[in-house]
Amino acid sequence: MTSGPRRIVCLTEEPTEVLYALGEQARIVGISGFTVRPAIARREKPKVSAFTSAKFGAILKLEPDFVVGFSDIQAEIAAALIKHGVEVWISNHRSIEGILDYVRRLGALVGVAAKADAYAGELQRGLENIAAQAAKLPRRPKVYFEEWDEPRITGIRWVAELVRLAGGDDIFPERAEKSLAKDRILVDDAEILARAPDIVFGSWCGKKFQPVKVAARPGWANVPAVRDGELHEIKSPIILQPGPAALTDGINAMAAYIHAWANRSL
Repeated sequence: MTSGPRRIVCLTEEPTEVLYALGEQARIVGISGFTVRPAIARREKPKVSAFTSAKFGAILKLEPDFVVGFSDIQAEIAAALIKHGVEVWISNHRSIEGILDYVRRLGALVGVAAKADAYAGELQRGLENIAAQAAKLPRRPKVYFEEWDEPRITGIRWVAELVRLAGGDDIFPERAEKSLAKDRILVDDAEILARAPDIVFGSWCGKKFQPVKVAARPGWANVPAVRDGELHEIKSPIILQPGPAALTDGINAMAAYIHAWANRSL
């Protein structure tokens, strides 16, 4: 007999991806409109929320017995649903360890702790394999990860950690520790130029990254990444959601560019 909640609404992408990976997609009755993984979820599940807003009437009509969201930004959505008697869980993880723990906790909350633990272990082993390959690289690039372009916002903690595992060194580790985007704003390009990144990864939170626009920024012509054509987009759905996507496709995409740079003839 199935235990745990049976009618789940996912306000963000990562719980949907986790529940599908665990084979528990039948429990999901509503998802975020930003969901792209797995692709089938968009075709078979009602879209009832964005990141900062939700269709409360539509959610309540689905009669959920559990709603899952992410971050303090969704606090008002959570509060409104709680006032209607809905059980809500808002996670607030910001690191690789936090993502793995999130998978285990979500699995436990829906009654499939063993499956979730096994899946988290699989994700962990994948990261260990990537780190082992990175340890063999002949050199490590300095990496600037740009989460938004105007203003410049550098990458959040789990992104910086994944860059390091993939074989690079994030140039703003002190900023990555800040959970709020406003605390990761770079007010002056001089900060970036002074740290001379070898690779620039752009993931403009749903907006297409434009390498030509980056290369044309005043003073950037001599940045190693610009000089060597190392300006690469990492699609936001695979890196900016703190779930399985970042630990698989996201880090693999960055690792491919880092390995190519590290093994290029000097």
